[in-house]
Amino acid sequence: MKKVLLTVLTSVLLTAGAAVSNPSVAEAKEGSAAQYTTQAGARDIITEIIDAIGLKPRFEVRAANVPNAAATIINGKRYILYNEQFLSAVNNAVRTDWAGVSILAHEIGHHLNGHTLTQGGSNINDELEADEFSGFVLRKMGASLSETQAAIKVLADDEDNRTHPGKSSRLAAINRGWRNAENQILASAKAGTPTRTVAAPARSSAMASAAPAATARRASASRMNSQYILRQVKLQGAPQERIYVTTAYNVVRETEDGLQVIGKMQKTNSRNFPYVLESQYLPNIFVTTDGLLLNEDGQRVGVLTT
Repeated sequence: MKKVLLTVLTSVLLTAGAAVSNPSVAEAKEGSAAQYTTQAGARDIITEIIDAIGLKPRFEVRAANVPNAAATIINGKRYILYNEQFLSAVNNAVRTDWAGVSILAHEIGHHLNGHTLTQGGSNINDELEADEFSGFVLRKMGASLSETQAAIKVLADDEDNRTHPGKSSRLAAINRGWRNAENQILASAKAGTPTRTVAAPARSSAMASAAPAATARRASASRMNSQYILRQVKLQGAPQERIYVTTAYNVVRETEDGLQVIGKMQKTNSRNFPYVLESQYLPNIFVTTDGLLLNEDGQRVGVLTT
């Protein structure tokens, strides 16, 4: 079964500037409401990728009847089209959902590098640029180099062909992008300035087990004044919660009844984890130099954003 799956995967390589003969393929699939979880997940990933580089998306993302994933322009409008079954199959084959993230990042790289503005479809140089972009973005999002390269290790042919480079070249391009992001993160850490980043697709719980609001200290206002917000705390297990680190390093949560001071962000002596979020309602959460939030087991549970 695994051999069959890998054969299928290697036969559908990533495509730049895909020619889509029928614009209807860009339409959402029928029954999209029933598929909301999967499609919303893909759109969340796109938001994370764009946030990692500080740009606004100028394209739409849609599940479509395409072989794999493609960056394309239809009637003058930019799209990222993706096949849900394909992304799922890749993730299952390499046993990490970073594979699907890297594929979408690769396609976004085609749009942002202007590859879809020219005719002719895929070519080796464009593919390497998109691979390097993917490596850069995934490091910013918290992926290891192995996780970042996982999809290409399965998908790429060993040798160059007319439209795509061989596996070794693609892995080298991803490595360059990943290393460039790593160097930026290290330089930011030395300067003492947190890098803007986004949450990695981790799976963990957080605020769901918090103590009742009545036991926490409250302020009279129901919303945080933006001038007192240093960072926003985004927790994977509680995405709807509005939690902030204030300029006084307090950790504050917005509720319908007012503001709760639920903890404090403290400095540490660790180079890799310069801060820790301490709260009587949550286990300690460590803050990395690039703003990722990790629990005591080293698992990603969220992110600090601006």
